[in-house]
Amino acid sequence: MCAICDGHARNPITCIVPPHMLEVLAIRGSKKTAAMARSLLDQTRKVRHERAEFRTGRAMLEEAGAMGGFVSTALSRAATQSNLDRAIHDGEGKAGLPGKLLRKEGDPASGDAAVDEAYDGAGNVYRLYFEAFSRDSLDGNGMKLVQTVHHRRNYNNAFWNGEQMVYGDGDGEIFQKFTELSVIGHEMSHGVVQFSGGLLYEGQSGALNESFADVFGALTVQRKLGLEAHETDWLVGKGILGPDIRGVALRSMKAPGTAYSDALLGQDPQPYHMDFFVNTTGDSGGVHINSGVPNHAFYLFAQYLGGKAWEKPGTIWYQTMQRLNNPVATFAQWAAQTVEVAIGLHGAGSLEVLFLKRAWKLVGLPV
Repeated sequence: MCAICDGHARNPITCIVPPHMLEVLAIRGSKKTAAMARSLLDQTRKVRHERAEFRTGRAMLEEAGAMGGFVSTALSRAATQSNLDRAIHDGEGKAGLPGKLLRKEGDPASGDAAVDEAYDGAGNVYRLYFEAFSRDSLDGNGMKLVQTVHHRRNYNNAFWNGEQMVYGDGDGEIFQKFTELSVIGHEMSHGVVQFSGGLLYEGQSGALNESFADVFGALTVQRKLGLEAHETDWLVGKGILGPDIRGVALRSMKAPGTAYSDALLGQDPQPYHMDFFVNTTGDSGGVHINSGVPNHAFYLFAQYLGGKAWEKPGTIWYQTMQRLNNPVATFAQWAAQTVEVAIGLHGAGSLEVLFLKRAWKLVGLPV
């Protein structure tokens, strides 16, 4: 989520570039870079406060949380027919959304790289959820996948705003274009969380929200390339850092804390274990930072099991999101729910459950 998208909003604007990066840029960057970072924070703050709360057909999270009786209806009927429907718009460097429609479902390639990457990427994400988990689009009911590219001028971010995906082109120095597949998968997966009952975007539940998006962003890439767990790099946002930035991605699930180490951006602050959990009031309680812990647990589980991570591990994580019924879940509660789901799928004495418990224990969350 963007630096200023904090508070208790059910569906805040969720951005791929974490606020701690922007805050470092505002301090360490040149006059031009610092101004860019502050402007980006200001822009997202305005969007956050101006956007009306996006309400789905589900019970409102705040009301349900206050009543202590949130009941998920996310486990709806399995989809049997694909309703893939994409619409890619050109923002033309402006702030207004969605912009000029350039490519709709079934149209040939437009010749605009960002448009075509967004189109193809959305298809890959849709097919992951439909073919692996029988989910028909983000809402489970065939929702049109609206995306805008070329948002604002040299915009250094991408986000899901509760209704659509939005991608900037980057400034070409610190960040490059944001239509990279794991970024698309990440942002669209925030929509899946939203329509699956939601996770309050604060503290550990917010970090779980971010982690789920990272996991399924990574799985989108792996499934597209046909890679098994041991064959992939487990990076999120690979290739979007500028050419002179020392780093490989925004986050690493394999080795949280190692994605980048740069004089301008600073050191990747993600922990891999609860011993290094970061207590902070920034970033809605460190949602982009502490997501490294459940990210690493998923990575370890996938490595133990081997094979295609979107199959058994991905199914357990996906079903956990559908069955959780707890919008303020802690890491420990999420871990316990994954084990419960794994037991239901594979049996209490299965290797799947044994390896899952071991993965959680190795990140400091014994179940």
